[in-house]
Amino acid sequence: MTTMRRLLSIAAAALALSGVSARAQTWPSQNITLVVPFTPGGSTDILARLLGQKLGEALGQSVVIESRPGAGGSLASGQVARARPDGNTLIMGHIGTLSVNPGLYKDLPYDPLKSFAHISLLAKVHNVLVAHPSLPVKNVREFIDYAHANPGKLNYGSGGNGSAAHIAVAAFMVATGSDFVHVPYRGTAPMVTDLLGGQLQFTMTGAPAVLQHVAAGTLRALGVSAETRIAAAKDIPTIAEAGVPGFEASQWYGIMAPAGTPRPIIDRLNVEVRKALASKEIVEALERDGAEPWATSPEEFRAHIAKEIPRWAEVIAKAKITSD
Repeated sequence: MTTMRRLLSIAAAALALSGVSARAQTWPSQNITLVVPFTPGGSTDILARLLGQKLGEALGQSVVIESRPGAGGSLASGQVARARPDGNTLIMGHIGTLSVNPGLYKDLPYDPLKSFAHISLLAKVHNVLVAHPSLPVKNVREFIDYAHANPGKLNYGSGGNGSAAHIAVAAFMVATGSDFVHVPYRGTAPMVTDLLGGQLQFTMTGAPAVLQHVAAGTLRALGVSAETRIAAAKDIPTIAEAGVPGFEASQWYGIMAPAGTPRPIIDRLNVEVRKALASKEIVEALERDGAEPWATSPEEFRAHIAKEIPRWAEVIAKAKITSD
């Protein structure tokens, strides 16, 4: 009887594997949903639309971009983690949802390392420290001096509690000993609108959301969070060279599927993502927005998340950031 049970178990496993293999071979047979866990208009949304178009062309199915904001991206991340692992539901991973939220929220509805099949990192998007023109500062050093002379009087906006902008400014506060007031919004776009209107004094957010306003003269760029100057704005110094040695707080993005998605589908997606990121159209679009393509293996993506989680947990603790 024991031998028979083992044989039946092996047969059942083989049958299940053959079913997975068959599904992988016929995938994709329907439209694919690429979930963005934030409101439209921010860096994540911009990158998702660029990538979605390329993936749709390569896979022969439409890639539908669906925004599901809420709880710093945790709401959508939890939903996708529980979705059917058939390759038809993907999500844009982000520094906030994958490396910041574990140090910010006590009960995440997902595990950044276990709940997803990691496909590839996509891009590094550099943050730009920008100020409303009414603020009497022209560079990082003047900004720090002004902040020290006016503790708790400068308001900055972000796309929400625990968002990349929130954490980037928190890292800046820790590095410079400054004191700012955080004003969270439901997404980057409405925050930038209020910054342009003068309701906020500054922010440090992804280049795609602010460089056009810098070019128009409606925002003043003080520095970028990258290790070196970015191609899209070579005249803007890095924050490190402008007065905060060693400072780096860029955003990064990746694409994922629910855990359990067949490896052949993950591998196919990885191949197509790499092709898309190497295309002239996406490379030039990313460069215009101050971003860099960053294709990796699934394993490299996962290892990067594991390295980033403790880094940002330390910033959160030092800055005394809470999810409230």
